[in-house]
Amino acid sequence: MDWCVLSLLLLMLGKHGLCQQEEVCSKSAITSCKDCITSGPYCSWCKELNFTKGGEQEAARCETRAKLMARGCKREEIISPQNTEEIKQQDPLSKSSGSTEPVQMTPQKIDLKLRPGLPHTFKVSFKRAEGYPVDLYYLMDLSYSMKDDLANVKRLGGNLFDALNKITKDAKIGFGAFVDKTVLPYTNTNEEKLKKPCDESEAQCQAAFGYRHVLSMTPSRDVFRQKVAEQYISGNLDSPEGSLDAMMQAAVCGDKIGWRNSSTRLIVLATDAGFHMAGDGKLAGILEPNDELCHMTGNLYEKSNDMDYPSVGQLAMQLEKNNIQPIFAVTENVNNVYKELTKMIPKSVVGVLSSDSNNVVQLIESAYNNLTSKVTVTHDILPDNVRVEYLALCEHRINEGPNKGVCDQVQAEKEISFEVTVTVDKCLEEEKSFTISPLGIKDRLTVTISTNCECQCNDPEGSNHIHCNSTGSITCGICKCNQGFVGQFCNCAVGTKDESSLRATCRRQNGTECEGRGDCVCGACQCHTTEQGTSYHGKYCECDDEHCEKYDNKLCAGNGKCNCGQCRCDPGYQGSACQCKVSDEGCRTSDGSICYGRGNCECNQCKCKGGYQGPQCKDCSGCPSACLTKLSCISCLSLSKSKENCNNVCNNTISEYKKVEKFNLQSKECNQKDSEGCWIKFKLEQLTGMDNYNAEILTKRECPEPPNVIAIIAGSLAAVAVIGILLLMLVKLLIHMKDLKEFKKFENEKKKSKWANADNPLFQNPTTTVANPLFTGE
Repeated sequence: MDWCVLSLLLLMLGKHGLCQQEEVCSKSAITSCKDCITSGPYCSWCKELNFTKGGEQEAARCETRAKLMARGCKREEIISPQNTEEIKQQDPLSKSSGSTEPVQMTPQKIDLKLRPGLPHTFKVSFKRAEGYPVDLYYLMDLSYSMKDDLANVKRLGGNLFDALNKITKDAKIGFGAFVDKTVLPYTNTNEEKLKKPCDESEAQCQAAFGYRHVLSMTPSRDVFRQKVAEQYISGNLDSPEGSLDAMMQAAVCGDKIGWRNSSTRLIVLATDAGFHMAGDGKLAGILEPNDELCHMTGNLYEKSNDMDYPSVGQLAMQLEKNNIQPIFAVTENVNNVYKELTKMIPKSVVGVLSSDSNNVVQLIESAYNNLTSKVTVTHDILPDNVRVEYLALCEHRINEGPNKGVCDQVQAEKEISFEVTVTVDKCLEEEKSFTISPLGIKDRLTVTISTNCECQCNDPEGSNHIHCNSTGSITCGICKCNQGFVGQFCNCAVGTKDESSLRATCRRQNGTECEGRGDCVCGACQCHTTEQGTSYHGKYCECDDEHCEKYDNKLCAGNGKCNCGQCRCDPGYQGSACQCKVSDEGCRTSDGSICYGRGNCECNQCKCKGGYQGPQCKDCSGCPSACLTKLSCISCLSLSKSKENCNNVCNNTISEYKKVEKFNLQSKECNQKDSEGCWIKFKLEQLTGMDNYNAEILTKRECPEPPNVIAIIAGSLAAVAVIGILLLMLVKLLIHMKDLKEFKKFENEKKKSKWANADNPLFQNPTTTVANPLFTGE
């Protein structure tokens, strides 16, 4: 008891005492009372007529109640809507369960009118009625591995009723069985195997099925034992079973199962295997998702082979919707699997069955006590922009997050309470509602929410109030001008002028009117005062004297004045924040100049220009080489007799120059080609200033000799002749080598030839011999 008192004391301190949050009004773009009260839960509006001064913005009316009263606003002139609560129905808690339906939670209906951002807390009481009716649905796995378990359930049926009667005198029990979908790969689809999926040696075996409802809720133990005794074992192929299919149908088929409206509803799932879930149906080509509807025909789940298994989320939602609390009575081998499942299904417990389910009665009794002794209060789907948090006020509070209140070890007839805090973040256009309930219990609290976003200012009637120059009406302390009049007090007559063109003159570069810091009155900006009491200024109220650079946490280091965002330093100080005394000791160079004339001395340090670098702006590593940039000027000076002739080229960047035979300057030597192609050598000495040099130029230029045209032509002709002769010799050589190759080929073929000596009978000698018969040879 002392612990309870201490907890309540700490809670009160947290809400109303030491830990109380400071009230802050975070406002922005406030032009009306509604803008004010919707900008933060602690913002209040002062509707007093003369609260703001001339030129002061109306947003000054919006602050916390304490600050407004400190500024002189009367308490009765402050508008600050508060949350209101109206209990519509609050039936008292019942002491026990009787003939009428017991009330275990109160109140039952409550209306809240809330201001956005302002939390509102109310109390909900709960007391578990003794002897509350119980409906228990025993859902059993009848796959072949559960053969021994079924025999024990048949034997222990009477004991189940005895255990329930210890809990309540009004108990009913039902029975259902499941195996798995009767398609491959879950079940053997051979016709004989579908009729008898068990082993051949098994005499009593029922045909394969998905889920069968056997017995609706009954108070008769004899009927229960008779129906269970008629059940026989069945079988399937794979290890996981269709338990989620069966639980879904048992949850949504309320008329078939016989669930009573006012009872504690329990499903006892007895199995020794895991479960199939959404997506597993694809293995059998079942793609249609589970629709969470009842599909029972003749006590059989007719869509078992047409619809996929339900997901765990779908099952959890339907169990919660129908106030059903599952008890998973499983064997040791799948205990861890179902423990993980209970984390996703609210108000569920796991008990370990013995190998033959001999301890099922003790398991159910223990699981029921665990379920009923733990009270969890939470809500259904919340409207948009609504937040709900819970705080359990009990001895054995369990912290499971702000979205639920949990009390453990709650005995029957013991009253406990929960603090419910509701917050609306934005204005609601219409009434919204949600319900709060203990998980697994029918009692409901309906919370109806509306928002309080309007200011009830009770403004004086009439459209010509004297406060508004008799040309406007009062709206929560602000003048609302009649047509043709504008201004804070409606004192500017627009007349024939176009109001939009008048307001356009108050905008800089088509921006915000008077930079949001003033009012456009008759075409001119009337600037507001700042929060510190000074005034914005400038044609468009663009300037203020409070946002200059700070140094040492002081505006303008305390050595100057802020003017339109810039520090104007007192004599003897300088710097962007007036943080430095005027001094140039650190900026003096060896020649007595300040930063070599290439920078400004600020805060005793050189701020260099044009890429020159500190500490005294002597060098410029990133600048182009002076040898290149001054080449045109040096070329002109080397050829000219007078410096004046090169003024246009040099632009007065060369103070003095000399033509010398030998260099005297110690600077870097430049060797560049001029426009005539001659190499010119010179040296530059940089003087004080940005672009100021002395120069020394060597008198002698190195110009290359002109080319010998005759020699070039003669050489070219000789080269052409030599190349021509060489080409002819090459061609001749190639022809000769080809002829040699052909001749060698001919000789080789000639050696390979074989000539025949036979006479040709057709051949006739072309020589004819003629004898003179008269010739005697003398």
